[in-house]
Amino acid sequence: MSAFLTIVLAVQMVSAVAMVVLILMQHGKGADMGAAFGSGGSGSLFGASGSANFLSRTTAVLATIFFVATLSLAYFGMAKPDTGSGSVLEGVAAGISTAPAVTPALPASGAAQIPSK
Repeated sequence: MSAFLTIVLAVQMVSAVAMVVLILMQHGKGADMGAAFGSGGSGSLFGASGSANFLSRTTAVLATIFFVATLSLAYFGMAKPDTGSGSVLEGVAAGISTAPAVTPALPASGAAQIPSK
């Protein structure tokens, strides 16, 4: 099971990095307005409208892969481990219950409560 989780985690990380790269490669909707007034060329490697379609679809596929990997990691992460005593807090509570009881000091009464200089 550990090898499967490692593979799913690697797929999730690779898809996240690829999504970041693809999103940064895309241009915003306002970029066409600047190209219309002559500030830069609007041609690209995939053509004027082909780049948006190719990059958008690839980003959507990578987002789906990332989402499925995240859900599978969450599902398998909630599974109870086969070994161990359970929760970390249960172990801490068990350690506290075996500690010797300490009696609190009695509060001072009367004039002993007034601090002296």
